Amino acid sequence: MNSKKAILLPKYQKIFDGIGENIKLARKRRKLTADQVSERAGIHRATLYRVEKGDPSVAIGIYFNIFRVLNLDKDFEQLAADDPFGRKLQDLDLL
Repeated sequence: MNSKKAILLPKYQKIFDGIGENIKLARKRRKLTADQVSERAGIHRATLYRVEKGDPSVAIGIYFNIFRVLNLDKDFEQLAADDPFGRKLQDLDLL
């Protein structure tokens, strides 16, 4: 498999690191093993490990499957839901 490493600025990598850590903590709070989550999400254990380490090259659909397994799909729905900057741009166009 030809895997490309996503290149991010350190401040953006920190965001992925935080998401990965939050996923890992959510899994542990639910007392689920990595094997259980990866099986339920339909992914390999190594992919879950990459997500929990904040790997930005993992497909967003895999992140969603993990959120779904952890019953966090409502959190996933909040991604980009609030767009104050976009609304200001839209309002400027309306003037």
